[in-house]
Amino acid sequence: MSMIDYAAPAGPASGYLSVPEGDGPWPGVVVVQDIMGMTTDIRRISDRFAANGYLALTPALYGRGPKVGCVVTTMRSLMTGKGTAVDDIIAARDHLVADPRCTGKVGIVGFCMGGGFTLLLAPRGIFDAAAPNYGVLPRNASQHLSALRSSCPMVASLGAKDHLLPGAAEKVEAALAEGDVPRDVKEYPEVGHSFMNDWGFPRPVPTLERVVGYNYSEPEAEDAWRRIFAFFDEHLGPK
Repeated sequence: MSMIDYAAPAGPASGYLSVPEGDGPWPGVVVVQDIMGMTTDIRRISDRFAANGYLALTPALYGRGPKVGCVVTTMRSLMTGKGTAVDDIIAARDHLVADPRCTGKVGIVGFCMGGGFTLLLAPRGIFDAAAPNYGVLPRNASQHLSALRSSCPMVASLGAKDHLLPGAAEKVEAALAEGDVPRDVKEYPEVGHSFMNDWGFPRPVPTLERVVGYNYSEPEAEDAWRRIFAFFDEHLGPK
């Protein structure tokens, strides 16, 4: 497990590559970070995919300059559906496809902001499966959701107490159903935003938890992981 550089339209991009044990080939997964960046948690998530037989690459979306500026340009890329962050994510997919250790099938998984990028890119015909977790929707949410009718197969996990995304599970399910997209959409009733992200500080920021509905919860997180691996095994296999 190590940081690598890979080719991208704006010049070399950096990312964290997690490689399974053995010889492969394996399906690929692009892991898209949350707003916090290249944290220990997101690297642990990448490593978890490798431990389950996936060649995983996590683009460092804040790796092209000062962090504040990178956050702004990354969020702008999410809102507009284009720009360096989108290009770097797609280039990560292309890097995996070109790797002889990859089967050529690649999924995408994201959390919070990364879940938004996952929803954005799932209908573009470049990924074989998608797993947006409490994915933040852009300003043109209706247009964004409408595009999901042509999405790749999707397993989505959301929390009913997520005040950032009221009713999102129902909206995502309806859009996917309209396109008859293979799907597994689940809303967990007792959790809020970021319930799968374990940043290592217990019930960290009371104001954030109260306003956003943040809380890491292992039972729901582990159930979501079970569903993701079952879904990816079905749509990205064999490993």
